[in-house]
Amino acid sequence: MYERAAAALEASGISSRALGVGDAAPDFELPDPSGRLVRLRELLADGPVIVSFYRGQWCPFCNLELRGLQRALGEVVAAGATLVAISPNKPDVTADTVAELDLEYPVLSDHDNQVARMFNLVYEMTQENIDSYREIGRDIGTLNGTGKWELPVPATYVIDSGGTIRYAFVDLNHRRRAEPSEVAAIAAHLSRTEAGAGA
Repeated sequence: MYERAAAALEASGISSRALGVGDAAPDFELPDPSGRLVRLRELLADGPVIVSFYRGQWCPFCNLELRGLQRALGEVVAAGATLVAISPNKPDVTADTVAELDLEYPVLSDHDNQVARMFNLVYEMTQENIDSYREIGRDIGTLNGTGKWELPVPATYVIDSGGTIRYAFVDLNHRRRAEPSEVAAIAAHLSRTEAGAGA
C-alpha cells in the first residue's frame, strides 16, 4: 500500500513543484499551541531559520524527527539560527505533541495546510490510505480540524536572513528525513557567511 501511495505521489509531479534552493520563502504567520503568532519575517531578523514540515502527531517517523531536532537544538542556537516545526494539526493536538516530546522550540499549527501549500508540499491521500488509516483510528481530517485527508510532504528548509531558501530536503518517502545535525551545520555555515558579509 505504501509503495502504491508513493508511486501515485511521484506521478503527481509534486517533487518538481515543491520550493527548493534559490527560491524565495513565502512569509507566513502561524500560531503556536498557546495562540502566540510566530512570523517568519520576524524570525529572519535574528538570522537563518530552519523550517521543518511534518505530517502530524500520529506519525511515528515525524515524532522521531521532532525528537532529533530537539536533541540538535543546542547546535541550532549556537549556529545563531531559529528552528520551527509546522504541521496541519489543530493547536490542541500540537500542544499534546509539545508536552509529550518535551519540545523547546516553536511548533506551529498550519490550518488547512495554508503555508504548506505556499511551499507546494500538499497532497491528497489515496483512498486506500484513507481506508487503512480509518481502520486503525487515525482520522486525519479530524486531527487537522478540516475534514480533509490532505498532508504535507515532510520537508526541511534552511532560509537565509534575506528570505532565500539555501537548503531543501524534500523526500516523497516519509520514512526519510533530513539529519538534524547536518541541518544545524548548514545553518551555522550560513550564519558565518552572513556575519562575514556584514563585517
